[in-house]
Amino acid sequence: MLSYDKLSKKPMLFKSYTGLSVEQFDDIFKEIESKYPKHEIKRLSSLKRERAVGAGRRFKLVVKDRVIMVLVYYRLYITYTLMEFLFGLDQSNVCRDIQKIEELIRQCLPIPQKLHNITKRLKTREEVEEYFPGFMAFTDCSEQPIPRPKNWIRRKMYYSGKKKKHTVKNLYTSNQKGLIVYKTGHNQMGKRHDYRIYKKNHPDLPEDVMSMYDLGFLGVEKDYQKQKSSLPIKNEKGCELTVQQKEYNRIHSAKRIVIEHAICRKKSTG
Repeated sequence: MLSYDKLSKKPMLFKSYTGLSVEQFDDIFKEIESKYPKHEIKRLSSLKRERAVGAGRRFKLVVKDRVIMVLVYYRLYITYTLMEFLFGLDQSNVCRDIQKIEELIRQCLPIPQKLHNITKRLKTREEVEEYFPGFMAFTDCSEQPIPRPKNWIRRKMYYSGKKKKHTVKNLYTSNQKGLIVYKTGHNQMGKRHDYRIYKKNHPDLPEDVMSMYDLGFLGVEKDYQKQKSSLPIKNEKGCELTVQQKEYNRIHSAKRIVIEHAICRKKSTG
């Protein structure tokens, strides 16, 4: 079974599974551990809770291993069936353990949702440039394969014609240094078009920031006129791009490589 004690003895494997070094995890866990008692009191005192405080099933894993389990789940995006095997729990306990501690972990980790809440409140140009060097942001969607759904409706909705397999999508926005400052809160269906996902889940960026997209986001300049946007020049049917237009697209692509690398690092298990 996976646990902190086993993984921490293999630092390379620890980072591959969690996305954090052992030292980074230890620093973050100190904060989680200090806030956990208050978090549990709040959870057990909820008005929605039907059982008395102290009643109900006990958690089979210690807090540290539950945090490890959440990080492994989101890092590798594996099924509850495999999580059951890795951590020695049944699927219902895996789901329950993740659900009950996820909110606390989100409070302590520098995750995109937290950064996005900060960037929405930036006021001065100096504050904006601190999070968006060069006043630039880069947005793109990424697909990740999932097991073939059993339900035929879900199979249809999650099938990606581009990847020729069942996938989930997420929208990411990064700054020029490759720091992801926004990510969609929930996995989107693989069938859904990138721009449709954007229209329902787009980040709120400061007015001074130029956001760069690929051609999958055609229409963003028209639909979001108050926002500074930059897209490559589309090759019209029957016409070739000029040398200047090709050079513009090359430069545009070279700048956008930042978001490609950021997404690659996030998906990589290395």
